[in-house]
Amino acid sequence: MTKPMIVLVVEDEPMLLLMAGTLVEDAGLQPLFAKNADEAVAILENRTDIRIVFTDVDMPGSMDGIKLASAIRHRWPPISIIVVSGHKNVSLAELPEGARFFGKPYDEQRVIETLVAMAA
Repeated sequence: MTKPMIVLVVEDEPMLLLMAGTLVEDAGLQPLFAKNADEAVAILENRTDIRIVFTDVDMPGSMDGIKLASAIRHRWPPISIIVVSGHKNVSLAELPEGARFFGKPYDEQRVIETLVAMAA
């Protein structure tokens, strides 16, 4: 049996982190958690098995989710990216190529379908 694909979930709100983790599991994938972009970058620098990053936009630390998405696209191009926000509507022009955006509250089924498609 193959190990499930790893999704790095980056979210500073504990309840939203758990909810996003559940969505990842519902998509048949395995969540790994980071509470901000700095922690996410440290994890990415030390692991080679992360295939998708699911990040919030607004969080404490040296960069927000949009800057994190750009850093990931630059340093780890094969990683797929989902960006979510409850406070701002992000245009695709603000995101790196191939990234997807969902406003909160997001349609959980659409997020699951997107995760499954990215994992395929």
